[in-house]
Amino acid sequence: MSAAQRLAGKVGIVTGGAAGIGRAVCERFAQEGASVVVADYNRAGAETVAAAIGKAGGQAMALPADVTDKNQVDELIAKTVVAYGQLDVIHNNAGIMQVKPLLDLTEEDWDRVQAVNLKGTLFGIQAAARQMIAQGNGGRIICTASAAARRPNPLFAHYSASKGALVNLVQSSALAFAPHRITVNSVCPGIVATAMWEHIDKEINALEGWPEGEAMRRRLEQVPLRRPEEPSDVAGLVAFLASDDAAYITGQAYNVTGGMVMN
Repeated sequence: MSAAQRLAGKVGIVTGGAAGIGRAVCERFAQEGASVVVADYNRAGAETVAAAIGKAGGQAMALPADVTDKNQVDELIAKTVVAYGQLDVIHNNAGIMQVKPLLDLTEEDWDRVQAVNLKGTLFGIQAAARQMIAQGNGGRIICTASAAARRPNPLFAHYSASKGALVNLVQSSALAFAPHRITVNSVCPGIVATAMWEHIDKEINALEGWPEGEAMRRRLEQVPLRRPEEPSDVAGLVAFLASDDAAYITGQAYNVTGGMVMN
């Protein structure tokens, strides 16, 4: 089997699949032969991605899902199995970000970010692992963390905390499910050229009184490769971790930062 078809015969779910990194992962999974479930809170966006994959010759379906609702996550897994007969891979990618100084954070701010980024990931891990254990064929669980897990920022401390905890959750999950041949890993992107980072740039510039694009420029100075990463840069790593080539890798948090983070 060629590397381009490493996921042939596999079924994968991607949460937050309607845009950015999630969309790129959906497209990469389909290119490598997987049947893909594009899961997102944004139903229309998920349907657009699934339709584009189908038009390109891939196999995909869209399912709406709010990852903070355990019942919806359980239903996502169940509907996937009804449609495709199995579940081999899940990429828990759904996440939100807010720029706000630490002393200004409210309880509501904190709870909202933790609910999506951490609790939503927990629900995805649990539901997928239960299905994979029942199938008895192992599986792959991949979660999107962040460079902020290792280089926290006081302008989004609640986000940084959620991603640091996510890395720890992934490691605990890797230990829990290793006897079932289920690997669990995370990817830690840095400055990604997505709508989310455009928003972050605007918010930081507004807080600091900087001109448009200044926050992004300063951050890129910390990147040895001197360019923002593209969603496809992350998707390539996720596809590898989803494949049989990564069968002996678990509990890891991979930096995808152009060298900005090297530990």
